[in-house]
Amino acid sequence: MPLIDKFGRQITDLRVSVTDRCNFRCVYCRSANPETHMPSGDLLAWEEYERLVRILVAMGIRKVRVTGGEPMVRPGVEDFISRLKALGVQDLSMTTNGQMLAEHCDRLVAAGMDRINISLDSLDRERFERITRTKMFDQVIAGIDAAQASRLRPVKVNAVLVRGINDDEVEAFAAFARDRNLIMRFIEFMPLDADRSWTRDMVVTGAEVHARISAHWPLVPVVHERSETARKFRFADGRGEIGLISPVSQPFCGHCSRIRLTADGKLRTCLFSKEDHNLRFLLRGGASDREIGDEILAIVAQKEKGHRINEPGFAPPSRTMVSIGG
Repeated sequence: MPLIDKFGRQITDLRVSVTDRCNFRCVYCRSANPETHMPSGDLLAWEEYERLVRILVAMGIRKVRVTGGEPMVRPGVEDFISRLKALGVQDLSMTTNGQMLAEHCDRLVAAGMDRINISLDSLDRERFERITRTKMFDQVIAGIDAAQASRLRPVKVNAVLVRGINDDEVEAFAAFARDRNLIMRFIEFMPLDADRSWTRDMVVTGAEVHARISAHWPLVPVVHERSETARKFRFADGRGEIGLISPVSQPFCGHCSRIRLTADGKLRTCLFSKEDHNLRFLLRGGASDREIGDEILAIVAQKEKGHRINEPGFAPPSRTMVSIGG
């Protein structure tokens, strides 16, 4: 039975967080602090993830994105990718910080991964080191280059723009996309940071990014599916592409096709859900596939109309991005 919510939206995309651990210590995130880690026993085993994805594929899930934390810090992720592909996932991707990607790229490709997104919030080495509190800039660039040299190309590189932090790099990021013939995606800052410091004036809108880039290089719209999060543009005079993900200034909730599975086995119907739904309890409580599927249908039927960021009284979710899954 297909997954359709009460607004008639069919759910075809699944985000699967396989860990809340990370090998970076980004200033806006607490994932490197052991005190904030989920208890190991709460994390789903690979077999539990596989069972849930198998149930969900039978219900119409076509796209799966593996996220974290940093998914490559969890041993066995390549084998997991292979097992997901064997379940019939049509579009299998990963979001990573790229630090381990050069080493793992060939194995991920061999496992059947179709696409990759790499997070990179600065092209300035010193600023990158201040943000991530690591000395891993060269490794990330090497990971981008390795993926771009593989069948995963064109690589998508994601930058979350924050006013006063990295908003002066818009044009440099665009030039990076042109130089390497990749897709540079600009994401509006959302109220999901660990320090709860988000304010609206910190948001660099997609419209501003478009205006700044097109002042240097003309942009041509690229057709995309209605449920896609990014408005896409190619450079009219050369290689490369940009994507604008604008959940704050131009919400795309009306065509949302996504649900999320957290590393501790909770199903979330929206990034900003006020509650999540414990599938781990069913997995470990002897529930049948049919019972789990029926529960998922009931959960999806109540999916929120939208995230409500722009409505009076909005309050961010209790979980921050790292514990939800990127």
